[in-house]
Amino acid sequence: MRRAQKHNDDEAEVDMTPMLDIVFIMLIFFIVTTSFVKESGIELSRPSNAPDNQDKAESTIPILFVIDSNDVITLDGREIDFRAVGANVERKKAKNPKSAVIVNAHPDSSTDTLVKVVDAARRAGVSQVNVATSAVTTR
Repeated sequence: MRRAQKHNDDEAEVDMTPMLDIVFIMLIFFIVTTSFVKESGIELSRPSNAPDNQDKAESTIPILFVIDSNDVITLDGREIDFRAVGANVERKKAKNPKSAVIVNAHPDSSTDTLVKVVDAARRAGVSQVNVATSAVTTR
């Protein structure tokens, strides 16, 4: 009696070449179809240290907001809410229309609070909003 011999020579192999071709084609497709979006940021202008050539009669007192490390916003030594920034800017601009806004932010304050104050000042009609991070004294 003869036994049937099993052939171990005919092992099944998987050809990976077509799968790799498909992966590379998909990679090229996704790279080509990706749209690159330039994200917009906020423009901030920093005050310069150069002396101004303006007359003293034209000099204006800036509207100074101070943000401390706990995100507390103060104006003229009194604490205000970020929702009241716009109204305070409008009130100060009525007295002195050429005033600029300076936001003195503590380095440990959150960026969210800084952006809220800058946005509220711009919505109130101030075109020049400056950001400072060094110690600025209030008058």
